[in-house]
Order: sequence, then C-alpha cells, then structure tokens
Amino acid sequence: MKRVAEKFGLIAKQVILIFADILLINICFFITAAMISSASFADLLPMLLSRSLPVTAAFILIYGVCGLYSSIWKYASINDLIRCCLAGFLGGLVSVSIDKIGAYFGWGSMGNFPAYFYVCSTLLIIASCGGFRLLYRLSRYVYRENGVITRDLRNRNRILIIGAGDMGMIIVRELEANAYRKGRPVVIVDDNVRKQGKKMCGIPVRGGTDRIPEIAERYKIDEIIYCIPSASAERQREIMNIAMKTGCILKKCPTLLEMNANEPDLQKIRKVDICDLLPRPEVDLNIEQCRYLQGQTVLITGCGSIGSEICRQVAKHKPKCMVLVDNYENNVFSVYHEILRMNKGKFPVYIRIGSVQDVGRLHEIFEEFHPDIVFHAAAHKHVPLMEDSPCEAVKNNIFGTFNTAKTAVEYKVKKFVILSTDKAVNPANVMGATKRVTELIIQYFDRHALDTRFAAVRFGNVLGSNGSVIPIFKKQIENGGPVTVTDPDITRYFMTIPEAAQLVIQAGSLSKGGEVFVLDMGEPVKILDLAENIIRLSGFVPYRDIDIVFTGLRPGEKLYEELTMTEEMRGRKKTANNKIFVTPPVDFSDEQLETALDKLRSANKQNVRDLLKEIVPNYQENPDAPAVE
Repeated sequence: MKRVAEKFGLIAKQVILIFADILLINICFFITAAMISSASFADLLPMLLSRSLPVTAAFILIYGVCGLYSSIWKYASINDLIRCCLAGFLGGLVSVSIDKIGAYFGWGSMGNFPAYFYVCSTLLIIASCGGFRLLYRLSRYVYRENGVITRDLRNRNRILIIGAGDMGMIIVRELEANAYRKGRPVVIVDDNVRKQGKKMCGIPVRGGTDRIPEIAERYKIDEIIYCIPSASAERQREIMNIAMKTGCILKKCPTLLEMNANEPDLQKIRKVDICDLLPRPEVDLNIEQCRYLQGQTVLITGCGSIGSEICRQVAKHKPKCMVLVDNYENNVFSVYHEILRMNKGKFPVYIRIGSVQDVGRLHEIFEEFHPDIVFHAAAHKHVPLMEDSPCEAVKNNIFGTFNTAKTAVEYKVKKFVILSTDKAVNPANVMGATKRVTELIIQYFDRHALDTRFAAVRFGNVLGSNGSVIPIFKKQIENGGPVTVTDPDITRYFMTIPEAAQLVIQAGSLSKGGEVFVLDMGEPVKILDLAENIIRLSGFVPYRDIDIVFTGLRPGEKLYEELTMTEEMRGRKKTANNKIFVTPPVDFSDEQLETALDKLRSANKQNVRDLLKEIVPNYQENPDAPAVE
C-alpha cells in the first residue's frame, strides 16, 4: 500500500510539472508576441491559438525525451540546467518548423512571426523552465534553513569537512538533501591555498589541515568528516592525528567507488577506527594467488575472530563446499548464516560440532567430507588464562593440532595451514611455547607426508579480535575508565583481521612444505599510544576525561615481541609478495620430538612447563612478570 501511495505521489508531481510547463510555454509566447508586435490583443490571440496545440505538444514531448520529468529536482545540478537549455533550444527549432509547415498549408495565421520572435520566445521559455525547477529546489532549501527541526539540528551537531574536493562536495550536498538530519556542515579545511578564503556550496574554506584544532574551536565543531580518500595512507594518518586533538567525533567518508553512483549513501560514512591509525598501510595481499581454492572442499577448524574471517575470505573464491568445525556452537552458527547470505546458494556450507581433541570425531568429519584444504584455527590463545591452565593449552593447542594434522595426512588433504603467533618466538609464556610446538609438529608431519603440504602463519596481535586490547579498552572507556595498560613501554606488532585471514589463505598457495610465513608488520606499536588514540577517537581527552592506569606485566607477558628466531634469520626470504616473508624449517630430531610429546600427554600442572622446555629450549618464563600462584 505504501509503494502504491509513493507511485501515485510521483505521478501526481509529474502531472503538475507538465501542466506548469504548458502554462509557462504559452505565457512566454504571448509575452514575446506582445513585446515585439504593435498589433492589438484581439489580433494576436488568433495567431497564438492556431499554433498553441501543436507547438506546446512538441515542447512537452521534447521535455520528456530529454528527461526533464524524470529528474530528482531536489538534487538539481548544472547537468539538469544544460538539459533544460537543450530541450528549450530543440523546442524552438520545432516551433519554427511547425509554423512554416502551417503557413505552407494555410493553417490559420501561422508563419506570420518574424525571426527574432522565435529567438526571444525560446530564450524566455528556457529561463522560465529552468527557473521554475530551481525555484522548487530553492523553496526546499529555504524551508530547511528556517524549519524549527533544522534549527535544532544545526545547534546540536556542527560539522567540519576536511577536503574541498569532489568527495567533500558530495558529502555537503548529501547532508543538505537529507535536511541536515545527520548534522550541518559549517566550515571546510583544505591544504590547497587557492581554495582557502573561498566558499564551496556556500560553506567557507577557512584554512589548511594544520589549523583544524583552531578552526574547530572557533566554529564550535561537534563532528569532523574526513573527505580526502585519494590521499596516501601516511598523509591520511597525519591528518587524522591532528583532527583527534580536537576531541570531536571523527568520521571518514568512503571512496567514490564505494558509494552508489546514482545516490550516495550517508550510511557509508563511518567513525574512524583504530585500524586507520596503524603506523603502516594495510597490506594488500595478492588475491590472484588464492585461486587454488576454487572447486575445493575447504575445512576450517575454529570459528573465532580470525577463523570467521577466513570463512568469509574463502567464500569469495568459489570453493566446492565449506565445512565449519567448532566445539562452540554460537560462533559457528553466526558465521554459517553470514556465509549463506554471501554465497546465495552457489556452494553448500556445513557445520559440524566437535573438538579437535577428539580423534574419533575428527575421523567422522574427514570421512564424511574428504577435505582438500584445511585451515586450522582452533586454539586457546589468552596468555594469562593459559598461564593458569597450562595443561589445557597443551591439550588443545598441541595435541589438537597433532590430531588434526595426523587425520589430514590419513585422508590425503592437499594443503594444511595452521595459525601461529609472534609469541612462539623465544616464548615467555605457556601459550607461546605451545604454539612453537605446533610449528614443529607441522614441520614434522611435512617431512613424513607424501600427499599433504603443511605450513604455519605467524601473527602479531590482531586488532579487534576477541580478547585483544581494543575491545577491552573500549569497554573500559564505556564504563568511564580507567583504561589499564600493563607497562608504559610495552610494544606489540599489530595487523587487521582481514590481513590475518588473507595471509593464512595466501600461505596455502605459496607453501612448498614446512615453512613459517610472517607478514611485514612494520614497526611495533606502543600500547600506551594505542590506548591514548582510542580514548581520543571516543571523544575524550586522555588523563583528563579518562585516566590511564599502569598495572604491571601479567604472568607470561613480555615488554616486546619478536617475529623471527635467531636461527631462522639466515634462511629468511621474501616470497612473490614482498610483504610476506618465509622462514625455512629449523632442524630438530624427530625422535626427540616424539619422545617429548609422549611425556606431555601425561603432563600435570607441576611438570608441564619443564616438559615444554625440553621441546622449546628458548622458552624462558618472564622474570619481570609476577609469579603464578
């Protein structure tokens, strides 16, 4: 019913516009004839009436062909005015033709007008046609400017636009067209000195980006929208860091390609995320190297933050089917329905609930699907929790990986990729030590497997993943603080969830067997800087609105992490993607590993750390962290 009403309303507007044009066209002809002729009204009227019907019909038909009745006039632009001029010019030519034809056949008094009548009447019609449409837009603008609701919004939400270019103009016009419900732009900043001191869409351009804090304070800005998507990633971060000093809400517009070509969507303007402030550009991995997934049965264990993103990335590459394995049904249920929406029935997706610690269940799943590729993401990853429950870390991380890898060999899986961590390098905690053992396990199986190629991917901290510092900081800020940081000097390497998932998938393509892949993650980030930036992005001032408290290193925590062990550095190489490094397998004794794993199977909380040190000699518990009780 609503759609019928909307359709009827649209038709009614078009009919009103047509009748208005009919009236304007004939009034213009009469005014022109009256101005250039000395004849009386009684003499002019028959001449105009004899040509009124065919000439008016011709004009209306040309208007329709030129799209003047299908335009959205609240978005009227220079293109719409050009079409008005073109339609009026064509109508003028047609009116001359009609008059000449009428004169030739002797239809009434047609053809008795001088040439300048047609020129003047055509110009007058063009002016009235365009003016009437712009008057409609002007009336809407005046209504919005003087409306009580708009005045209230203007007072509550004042916007500063960064960038007086095409995207800035689009955002300003969209805000205006939506009656400023999303806020009112009051000032623009741009580094182009030729634009400074001028106006764009009636809004003043008051200076460069270095003056953002000053201008924001002068204009009492509530919100800043960054509108220079073409700038380099480094320059974008510089500008955003300046804008954060204002304490205003900071948002970022999409690129032109991300916006709808016909009607840009303000919903795509998003708040600036901490990922936008990484001290390096996000790595763009080679999607072409992921074609090996096409037509393959892909099994993913563990559907947490990274496992879920691996599922999304795999779904883009047209697998034969996907099998999601997890012992926690909520996560896997959520990502399952998301993948179903994405693929729209192009390939089947299956859920199988089960633990990687259960060998029998793994055999059931592998026997049912016979996967070609396995991404093993199931693991315990929280450092402090695993310090308290080390035997559980061993069961899930070490023997869960061992069980899954052994089953993959038995069922002749082509590719097997596990997720490791930078905490596996010179580990200072149980979680890192267990992850280093999993790297040795996949290298062990790669030596003995004939049909399966194994690889590991070593991550830094993944921004926004479950249990990472970002969600914790945000929750602390929501609760009014304080934000807790263990040490003012602690640093970490960071990567985004999509980077992590794409790295895992691409490792499957690059792997020749037994490698550990590492992403070039730039320089490590100070956690204190991260905390301060998140507080600013939340609209607060660090140490004034939200305090930061230092709690001391936790059990098993290091001040800094490393990406590569000393013994790996000699053989470290770049891959076809110069942002991905590969470290070759480190020599170790298969017999010693097998013996140590046998001992670990019966480990208890008292001896588990000593047994881990037998396999990972460089595992040293952090002397700076508090002892585990």
